Amino acid sequence: MLAILDYKAGNQTSVRRALEHLGIPCAVTADASVAESASGIIFPGVGAAGQAMSALVRSGLDNALRRAVDKSQPILGICLGCQILLEKSEENGTKTLGLMPGVCRRFEGNLTQEDGSPAPIPHMGWNRLRVKSENPLLAGLEPSAEFYFVHSYYAVPAPELVIADTVYGRAFCSVYGRDRLWAVQFHPEKSGRPGLALLRNFYACCRREASYAQ
Repeated sequence: MLAILDYKAGNQTSVRRALEHLGIPCAVTADASVAESASGIIFPGVGAAGQAMSALVRSGLDNALRRAVDKSQPILGICLGCQILLEKSEENGTKTLGLMPGVCRRFEGNLTQEDGSPAPIPHMGWNRLRVKSENPLLAGLEPSAEFYFVHSYYAVPAPELVIADTVYGRAFCSVYGRDRLWAVQFHPEKSGRPGLALLRNFYACCRREASYAQ
């Protein structure tokens, strides 16, 4: 089973529906013990970094995530979840979870698209990934696959953690992570078949880890 963290700052329902469509057992939960007993954790998020961090601390799910990392439980951060796995966000100078080295920055206001037209912020729409390193999370995805983004801030992790980037006015990291701890800036649950394939890949990784632990 996958646990979808419910800390009142996420898009849990759409993630649950995507997993159910794939036949993947899952539960939306604010209970740290349920999350820690799952085969993997999905950490979604929408909204502001400061508000999300306050909600995580109040619920105790910040420490649940830290314990999950300590025991190498697979985690997938999505959108805001991707950003606050890092150490700090420029959004109100928020100190974030610090589970991965890096910071979150706001898009500059003068960005332009390839045709020279302004690149509106927030970035909302479909874009491709430029894969920098092979990763099981992206297994089987076509180079032409597009994913749905909605964000004004972007993750800047340590360079060795970058798995893929995307170009919107500038190049920014769209997938990063290391073994069993991954993060995506886009919304796989809203990205059609490519997004469902990524979620399926994450679950396959979780199942492999569970079988190794037995």
